Amino acid sequence: MWRWFDSLTVKLFSGASRCYQAMTPSRMRLSPTRRFFLLMVVSLGLSLAVAACTAPSATNRPTNAPAAPAATNSVVRIGYQKSATALNLLKSRGDLEKRLQSEETTVEWNEFAAGPQMLEALNVGSIDFAYTGETPPVFAQAAGAPLAYVAYEPLGGAAEAILVRKDSPIQSVADLKGKRVALNKGSNVHYLLVKALEEAGLSYTDVQTVFLPPGDARPAFEQGGVDAWVIWDPFFAATEKALGARVLRDGKGIVANHGFFLSTQKFTSEQPALVKAVVDELTKVSDWAKGNANEVAQFLSAELKIDKASLDLAETRRGYGVKPIDSQVVNGQQQIADTFYKLKLIPKSININDAVWKG
Repeated sequence: MWRWFDSLTVKLFSGASRCYQAMTPSRMRLSPTRRFFLLMVVSLGLSLAVAACTAPSATNRPTNAPAAPAATNSVVRIGYQKSATALNLLKSRGDLEKRLQSEETTVEWNEFAAGPQMLEALNVGSIDFAYTGETPPVFAQAAGAPLAYVAYEPLGGAAEAILVRKDSPIQSVADLKGKRVALNKGSNVHYLLVKALEEAGLSYTDVQTVFLPPGDARPAFEQGGVDAWVIWDPFFAATEKALGARVLRDGKGIVANHGFFLSTQKFTSEQPALVKAVVDELTKVSDWAKGNANEVAQFLSAELKIDKASLDLAETRRGYGVKPIDSQVVNGQQQIADTFYKLKLIPKSININDAVWKG
């Protein structure tokens, strides 16, 4: 139709132009530029007229015409690590997407290597929900991140440890004085190292800390680049199984080792129902995982490329359950924050309770 329309426009203009040229004195004739402008005006007018005539009105639109897709009302952007069992299982099962489908809310999953990087993304607004160990949120809050503690998991002190090689002469934490100790800066094991050294009568400055993520720390540990490695499961279990690494001290009795589900103050304020929906689905999947250790280990083995035997071991010493933040948990986090401030690991004193979601 539009080809016909274009042809009609040109014919009408050409005829009008010839008539105009024949009947108008030469001194009053339009220049080629003005005649072109007149063509554009005529063309636009005809376009609007044709569009008005051909577009279906609200009353004559066919009743069987498909409706335009509804716009998505909201999205929840979740940060996770493959080793974060509950979140990774929830992603795999798709239960959250199913629950939120009727509310026209989508879920966006973003993978991170470790907790500190995830909380940086939370701080800059790239994600809305995250999961880390107990230490990263302390560093993040001290840096001014507007985070909110939403819920926690009682992972337990047995799920993290200080390791040495099987042939190492180091026999106790006290023997670490002057030695090179690898750990992921700002991760949950950072506090384990502080407390283990304190228990052994050493100060944090008595060892040489070497900050490495797990992927870099393991080869450094294996090849003798560091004397000890502070690490969490399942990397802890995999190193035991593969290298015969010895446990110098695990976290039992000196650290709680909580895992925290975190959001931002803005998101929890604007989307409280959505936050509760995420926590509710996490609770369900965590309860399922507690009674299905074999299936969980099999799933994580494929995800993490770690042998199932190592993951079976890790499953025997971790806790499950998604729980609300209570005063005991807040006090434990406050102790970590106060300790790190005293050691000048964080730049200022913070109040953990200021960051707890009251929803």
